[in-house]
Amino acid sequence: GGERNRVHMAKMLKQGGNVLLLDEPTNDLDVETLGALEEAIENFAGCAVIISHDRFFLDRLATHILAFEGNSHVEWFEGNFEAYEEDKRRRLGDAADRPTRLAYKKLTR
Repeated sequence: GGERNRVHMAKMLKQGGNVLLLDEPTNDLDVETLGALEEAIENFAGCAVIISHDRFFLDRLATHILAFEGNSHVEWFEGNFEAYEEDKRRRLGDAADRPTRLAYKKLTR
């Protein structure tokens, strides 16, 4: 499965476009392929939306962060992941490092 996914990703990046949506793109990638992916994203002329838990990958590539924080709060931040983490600690203090559960809200009509 990983080999086929890499081929599909390479074809997609070669085609170009305005928006690139990548969901966990670093899964199943070796170091060489990861480096090639980073270079391709850096050279991509459009907007790349990357959903990832790979903090190092996000730190190297992200210019803006849309973070879903505790209690269903969404935070927009301009900068890389490391700068976002610093801002989060500044805003939330010790609470920034504590895991939080999502607050489920009843849907109303």
